[in-house]
Amino acid sequence: MNSTAQYLNPSEAAKQLGVSTKALRLYEERGLLRPLRTTAGWRAYSPDEMMRASEIVELRALGLSLTEIARVLSGEVPVLRRALAAHEASLEARARGVHTTILRVRKLRSELDSGTMSVASVVSSIRQASNTISVALDLPWPWGGERFEIPELRHMTFITGPLGSGKTRLAMRMADVIPGALFVGEDRLKDSAVAAREMLDGNTELEARVRRSVAEIVEAGGSETDALLALFTALEAEGPPVLVIDMLEEGLDTATQEALICLLRRRAPEARQLIFLTRSSSILDVDLVGPDETIILCPANHSPPMIVAPYSGTPGYEALITCLATPSVRARTAGVVAMRRIE
Repeated sequence: MNSTAQYLNPSEAAKQLGVSTKALRLYEERGLLRPLRTTAGWRAYSPDEMMRASEIVELRALGLSLTEIARVLSGEVPVLRRALAAHEASLEARARGVHTTILRVRKLRSELDSGTMSVASVVSSIRQASNTISVALDLPWPWGGERFEIPELRHMTFITGPLGSGKTRLAMRMADVIPGALFVGEDRLKDSAVAAREMLDGNTELEARVRRSVAEIVEAGGSETDALLALFTALEAEGPPVLVIDMLEEGLDTATQEALICLLRRRAPEARQLIFLTRSSSILDVDLVGPDETIILCPANHSPPMIVAPYSGTPGYEALITCLATPSVRARTAGVVAMRRIE
């Protein structure tokens, strides 16, 4: 090591970059970072490695998957060009949405000042203008009927929790009480190719949208599978304003999961509300959760679900992290609830 250069340990590097140490380990596992090792075996990040890490963080903020970032860092400029174009389009759509909301709020203020609208009507109209929905329900079994309320459910919502925590029952209940919501269960994977092709048969517009989305996933490093085809058939079909999807990651490998969540984050603000069940750290990467996203944790002890902010030290954060695992671990432990030694 050069004694004149400043080398940072993982905690210092993560703090400077604004990410978690877990994210740094993931970047290293994927070959994006190669920190030095001290004589004691500890990781040390040099200025050059920190510069590369900051580039990775910036590219992640632009919505690129780790597979796409690897290609960009290896010199594939077209990948970055496409990502920037998609990010620009998303920002422009959001800007138009914000401008429209500002005009509506301004109009409502004028009507309120002139006495032509009640306070209750103004509050209701503002909630509609902000593109959010509210949820209020009595919790199903395994809970005891406690009241669960979310005043603002954002554009994209993640529901997670350990096996047996009741998250699927919560999702199904939410689909029941949210007007127009549709629950898409794991049965979509049964004969998924046949069912998807039957739905696409004769519907040229839907087929074009599905094929375009699948092509984007493949271009980003994912794989075209029956599970992905079935998922996009549900996602792209017209109709329900809200979709509640059970275990979004089922049947999808790591690269496909990463590409999928990046694509979904780039959707226009006026696109339908999406609620996902997941236990995959590739789908729910807490370092990338944005202001238009909500995390709902179903605790292992069946206490009421809670909304968790994606920051270390906030209530429920540590429990949230323990629920998530990489796709390889999820595949290896599929269906495992618990193990105990038999004497």
